[in-house]
Amino acid sequence: MLPIDDLFSDADRRAIADAARMAEGATSGEIVPYVVGQCDDYPLAGWKAAVLGGLIGGGTGVAVHSLGGFWGGSVWLWVVLPLVVVGLLGPVVARISNPLKRWLIGDRLLELRARQRAASAFIDEEVFATRDRTGILIFAALFERRVVVLGDAGINRVVPDGAWQQIVDGVVRGVRQGRPTEALIQAIGDAGRLLEAHRLEIRPDDIDELDNELRVSDR
Repeated sequence: MLPIDDLFSDADRRAIADAARMAEGATSGEIVPYVVGQCDDYPLAGWKAAVLGGLIGGGTGVAVHSLGGFWGGSVWLWVVLPLVVVGLLGPVVARISNPLKRWLIGDRLLELRARQRAASAFIDEEVFATRDRTGILIFAALFERRVVVLGDAGINRVVPDGAWQQIVDGVVRGVRQGRPTEALIQAIGDAGRLLEAHRLEIRPDDIDELDNELRVSDR
């Protein structure tokens, strides 16, 4: 995965900010796009890889010794040496293979960390700091391949939770396909139209209360 700062060009960032500005042109909603490269270091994945690698290495060593005794040597050597070598290689492979690392982490923990990080971003970016509590965070975690949409109280009063699922699915699909910019632009536009449909109209004295720029972070 590219460093997060290299993933979005200046043109990409301008296009995302323009999409947020346009989406807010007919609604009182304040849309905050936020992307992180990875929500956690997941040290547990390294330990799981080491244990799994050790078991595979030790088991393979025993099998080779049993099936090909002509190799000679102590059975303990065939157990311990592969166990140590493959056990040490396991975390290295997990670190460079995102699919393997995600598998070791598991869907439940990936989902939990994405939601925790989204909640933290909601607070850090003060998405709650609008007059009518109409801020909305569109949060994408690239490594986790998870998207979380968090609306403030003024949004949640009129927009049911399930209404965001199509937007979430679209961003997830775009991230998987390597099109995060296009997916975010589409999601922002869809969010604006959804807010309009639920009658969160813009007021005559409405101002742009939250910055439209894309927020990015490695963690």
